Amino acid sequence: MNDTEKLLRECNSGIKMGVDSINHVMPYVKSKELISVLNACKDKHAKLGDETHKMLINNNMDTKNPHPMAKIMADMTTRMKITVHKSDNEIASIMTDGCNMGIKSLYKYLNQYTGADDKSKDITNRLISIEQELRTDMRSFL
Repeated sequence: MNDTEKLLRECNSGIKMGVDSINHVMPYVKSKELISVLNACKDKHAKLGDETHKMLINNNMDTKNPHPMAKIMADMTTRMKITVHKSDNEIASIMTDGCNMGIKSLYKYLNQYTGADDKSKDITNRLISIEQELRTDMRSFL
């Protein structure tokens, strides 16, 4: 497996994790404004996910799902935090933490897979931008 495939697969997995996280908190969101922000972010993730998926398939590369244990741990942590503090600011805090982890991971993969092609690096940078934008948007809800 080459660096391009590895980077695209990690982006694909991260996008799925982001969408899953948004879907998981949505039933608990009270503010229409926060719902709107999260839906807009989810749409951006989905669009980039479609592009990433298409690139993987067109190049006969496998997609990658988030690691099951990471997904379970994220779901459990989110559920526990929301159970204790049922508020939009707790949801914003959870989403901010998720963005921080995603950004950190994506930069790690960019540095690790230096041989990836420019298209894959561009997708990674666009995903980082989406995560940074959501993190900034969450500030007003904290």
